Amino acid sequence: MTYRSSDDKDDTVAPDHKIDHVEAVSSVVEIESFQVLGLAPEDAEFYLNYPAEKRKKVVHKVDMRLVPMLSLLYLIAHIDRANIGNAKVEGLAEDLGMTDLEYNTILSVFFVPYVLFEVPSNVVLKKFKRPSVYLGSLVLMWGIVMTLTGVVRNYGGLMATRVILGALEAGFFPGAIYLCSYWYMPKDLATRISYFYCASALSGAFSGLLAAAIAQMDGIAGYQGWRWIFIIEGLATILLGVACFVFLIDSPALSTRWLEPDEIRFLELQLFIKQGGKFHHETGFKWRDLTMTLKNWRLYLQAYFLMCQSATSYGTKFTLPTITKAMGFSNTNAQLMSAPPYIAGAISSIFFARMSDRFNRRMPFVVIPMAMMLIAYSILLGMNGELASKIGPSYFAIVLSVMGIYPIQPAAASWNSNNLAPANRRAIGIALNNCIGNTGGIIGSFMYKDSEKPKYFTGFGLSLAFAGSGILVALFLEMSYKWANAEKAKMTEEEMRTKYTADELLDMGDKSPLFKYVL
Repeated sequence: MTYRSSDDKDDTVAPDHKIDHVEAVSSVVEIESFQVLGLAPEDAEFYLNYPAEKRKKVVHKVDMRLVPMLSLLYLIAHIDRANIGNAKVEGLAEDLGMTDLEYNTILSVFFVPYVLFEVPSNVVLKKFKRPSVYLGSLVLMWGIVMTLTGVVRNYGGLMATRVILGALEAGFFPGAIYLCSYWYMPKDLATRISYFYCASALSGAFSGLLAAAIAQMDGIAGYQGWRWIFIIEGLATILLGVACFVFLIDSPALSTRWLEPDEIRFLELQLFIKQGGKFHHETGFKWRDLTMTLKNWRLYLQAYFLMCQSATSYGTKFTLPTITKAMGFSNTNAQLMSAPPYIAGAISSIFFARMSDRFNRRMPFVVIPMAMMLIAYSILLGMNGELASKIGPSYFAIVLSVMGIYPIQPAAASWNSNNLAPANRRAIGIALNNCIGNTGGIIGSFMYKDSEKPKYFTGFGLSLAFAGSGILVALFLEMSYKWANAEKAKMTEEEMRTKYTADELLDMGDKSPLFKYVL
């Protein structure tokens, strides 16, 4: 974050470049419930008096340039990682001679590099002056890999493409969350994340619809329909990767083409304020930031939400076409009937995120969707495999489960991001949260066994357990944040100055008594 006092307000400096504060301001100022150390009076006055209509205008300008692009990229990312489930319905496993275990292994192997490379990727991202270059390069490369998946000839070739795809996709989601957290205040973050995360839900719908259409190319150029699914969708990803270099925004200081100088100053002060202030800018990777992040026990509870969501989401995505087929639908109709639940999930995701930002709360909007999952999987377990004979209640339960799955991530991701500081630790923490949470994708790859269909006791049972345990973890986590805020509130400013130096307060990050946890 570039901090500027009134003396240098006409300069624009790119983020992640060293800059010294020009004044040794030592007062603590409270702005919008944030206690800020080191904010010059002139900058505080500018921020507080910045007109409401201008604030709405600048947020709208950011929305129009950041959210649609991230949403589109997230949509294609999830289509590319989950379209293997559609390809299976069109004969992928049979054509490559794979057993059920080999197919499940192919699903799970994606998540090994995906989990391992998330934290290193965000560390690398912080070194880029223009995040769009890094993220665009990742998209472009995984698009090439997806296209080549369409020409694999055996199990080994498919395994190789899935490993490389996992490594390349690893950096996108934590990078996107970090980019959003840079531009938005905590109260606005859940809704923005939901806009591009609902694309994950829509990817399930689009994937089924696209697969049904593309599979009709079966036999063209001697390729089976499932091969064309990978080839066509991979080429679309390549085009989006190129578009990133032009359309994905980077930072306020690098946005002089579409932001006014006062808008840039406002956005940079906004980031400075929500982090509690600082006297000097963070430079480069520090091992202390990594160790402090690893010691943050609440981060592991936050990651559990993502693991619950990830396991149920990927389990559903990889298996839903097969589940709808078990209801008695033909191949094409099974693909098509897998779309409505995801559309309902996308709507649910946006609705809950808007409510979360409106009330500036996170916990209830993690717990309520998990309660919906609890009900849905209880119904599905109670069906005892009679999906075809009880198609109405079965399909309702599937829709309800997806409506519960997709709102979890926007609330949980923004809850995690809101409670991490400063920027370096937030970048590492976001990636670590996703790294741990996405191990759920490995679980989801093995939850639904072909030998158990259509009862799927393991898949439905584990999903029920994740929902119930997630509710308990969310309630405990909120209690811990309330307790921590109460303890911080006991310390007066005079006591802070006696106990800590300014540098120590800033180095404490979210542990600082100046930092207030978002509930």
